[in-house]
This record gives sequence, structure tokens and C-alpha cells, in this order.
Amino acid sequence: MRRIPVRPFVCLFLFIAVVLGAATAAERPNIVLIFVDDLGYGDLGCYGGETIRTPQIDALASRGQRWTNFYASGSVCVPSRRGLMTGRHPAFLNDVPLASIREKMLPAFLKRQGYATAILGKWHLAGYPDDFTQSPMHPLECGFDYHFGTPGSNDVPAPKGKKQTRDVFDAADKFTFKIPLIRGRELVEFPADQELFTQRYTREAVDWIRHHRDERFFLFLSHNMPHVPVFASEAFQGKSGAGVYGDVVEEIDWSVGRVVEALRENGIENDTLIIFTSDNGPWEMFGPHGGSAGPLRGEKGTPWEGGNRVPAIFYWPGVIEPGVVDGIGANLDLYASFAALIGGGEPEGDRGYISQDLSPVWLEGRTSPRDIWYFSGSGEAYRSGDYKIVLRSKDRGSNPDTRGREPIATHDPPLLFNLARDIGESVNIGSSHPEIVDRLQRELTAFRPRK
Repeated sequence: MRRIPVRPFVCLFLFIAVVLGAATAAERPNIVLIFVDDLGYGDLGCYGGETIRTPQIDALASRGQRWTNFYASGSVCVPSRRGLMTGRHPAFLNDVPLASIREKMLPAFLKRQGYATAILGKWHLAGYPDDFTQSPMHPLECGFDYHFGTPGSNDVPAPKGKKQTRDVFDAADKFTFKIPLIRGRELVEFPADQELFTQRYTREAVDWIRHHRDERFFLFLSHNMPHVPVFASEAFQGKSGAGVYGDVVEEIDWSVGRVVEALRENGIENDTLIIFTSDNGPWEMFGPHGGSAGPLRGEKGTPWEGGNRVPAIFYWPGVIEPGVVDGIGANLDLYASFAALIGGGEPEGDRGYISQDLSPVWLEGRTSPRDIWYFSGSGEAYRSGDYKIVLRSKDRGSNPDTRGREPIATHDPPLLFNLARDIGESVNIGSSHPEIVDRLQRELTAFRPRK
């Protein structure tokens, strides 16, 4: 066969095309955001946990970036999701109807950039309307092309005449909490079998990846678990050695492995950014139904680190170098980060939009642009660099036996902690460093929403 000579300028053209093609792929990845509910900082092996086996998540962490100072936008479910979906700090959203900014929410933004969008699992930004399928805050009204999951948490509503208390969770079976499972605008199952949530969402994720492998997509895999009441499928029951909570986390770990495997089988693992994180800290007050904050103080519903600092892993093979990042980040920073990766303008002039672009940390190993965080909603605290002041606090969200509100303690002057030296917030150093307390208070005053 006669070889056709290739002229130098053609070679140059081909080289440029390949380089630009690679750059385009790197800038516009598929995005899989795995968002779990109430997972503790100390529940994973890669974060020092020793009682629950999480080999798939640990492998993701060892091959990607593991962040040690990453925050949920709030210490409970709804504020965390508000921040995630808007890039705004939830403290600035208290008087903003989310339906009025649906077109600015993350899935709507990604859809405008040509991404196929899907949510599997818990939404929790529509409240609990009589007919969720017709809600103006249904996921299909907020930028998602596909939806399969529950309106909100798997403990609402409580059984008739009861509250979500420890004894009710102790006695609950998979149908005690009557939760609807919905696909799009159609009711699939009521009450849903809670033992099957993780299996069903994983199966849907694998199928959705296969059907969308030839286009750019955003998959929001928002697990109901391990929020109480916790249930694992039959294949995982009694297998962890750490009770039903351990069984549930090990099933989530299996799910992560299946999602990664599906990307690999469809030839798009290297084109996909995978993020694994939790919506807030663990509900330790529910004992065997809740997780562990590990070395952190506090739990879900508190302004301590245990309620807000969460696991966060970023994996993009061949693009993100493996490593550990100690800089500060937050889930609301994903908005600006995705915008930087895929193009398209971020919201402008929105009150409370403080999303920071973390992509230079992922791609180039730079220092995180975020150096502050504001803790609100369940007390009040403020972090600047290594230092944190706590102005109002409580040690748990409510009384687990009655679900009555717990009193909030006011600290005047504020407590001061050096988180670099005292991750457990155990030693108040405020009296020794009043100048640092004063500085952080001034910063907080400048940041705090005006009433």
C-alpha cells in the first residue's frame, strides 16, 4: 500500500487539534456528585474510622484529593442543600423564596451549558407539600431532566401520634415511616421499602450513566442514608460488625464502587469528576442509629466542627493528582468551581453568593481561595484561618427522647479555638488572645447578614 506523505503543517494541525480536544475534555467533565445524608467525619477509613469497612471510598480518596477542612453549608439538611444548589450562604436565604431563583440553581445552570441532568434520591428543597409532584420546587422545575427519589428525609412524616424519637427509631421497621418513592411526577411506591433505597438509586445511576455516556452529564446521587431510620438491604444486613449503621455505610461504599465501575465500563471514567461528601455531620445523639464525628466536637445541628465539617473527596483520574488538602472549602463552592470548569457565567449581584472556585486546587495543587467560614442556624460561630470563635452553641440539636429543643448557650466574650492545634475544640484560648477574638468579631460583623 502506498503511503501518503503528511505535510508538516498537517502534523501541526493534528497536534493542535489533539491538544485542544484534550483541553476541552479536561475543562468540561461529566460530574457525578455523591451526596450522603448525616455521614460522620469519623465514619470512613480514610478519615481515621476503624469500625466500618469502606474500601471503595478509601480507594477513591487515595487516588484523588481528600480534603480535611471541608464544610457543609449548614449543620442540618435543608440549609446545606440550599447552599449547595445556589452557591449562596444559607444565612442570606432566609427571606428568599427558592422558587424565585430556580433558574439560577446549580442544575439549571448546568443544563444551560448543555449538560444532561439527573437527581436520584433525596431532594428536600420543596418542603413536604400535599402533592410533591406538582410543587413549583419539584426537581424537574429546577433544572433536572430526570428525577427518581423522595421529597425529603426518610423520617418524615413520623408515625401517627408519634415524634422522631429514639424509642420510635429503635422499634421501626422498613415501613414504619411512610415515605413516597417518586419517578418524575409519578408515584412509584407508597410506602417505600427503605431497605431498598441504596440498591435502587445505585441501579438507576448505573443505567443512567450507560444511557448518557455519549453526552456531558451531571448526576446528583443524593442518598437518603445514613439518615435515621437506617436500613440496609438483605445482602448487607449484619455484615459490618458495626450494627445496622455500619451495614448501611458499607452498602453506600459498595454503591460508590458500582458507580465508578459503571463509568469505567462505559469508557468515561477519565472524563468524569466524582465528588463524594456529606450534607452535614452525624446524629450521634441517636446512638446506634447515628455515626461518629471522630476527633471533632459536636454533631448534626450544632455549630461545632462535628456538625459542619464533613468528608470530601474529589476524583478525576489523570487530572486531579492524589493528595491531601488541608485548606478550607465548602459545598457551596462547587457552584463557582463547576462554572470555572465548564464555562458560563456565575450569578452576579446575588445577595449571599460567596461561592469560591476550588478548581485550581484540584487541577494545579494551588492553595484554597477560601479562608473563612460562617456557622449559623444552630448557634453561631465564625472561622478565619486556623482560628474560630463560638458565640452561641449547644451540644446536640434536640432531646433524642422527646425531640424538644435544647437551650442555646451564649458566650460573652466568645470562645476562641485554634483548630490547627485543637481539632476537638477543647481548650478555650480567648483570654490569652483577646486581640484575635476582637479581629474575628470585626470580620464576623462585616460578613453577617444585615437585618
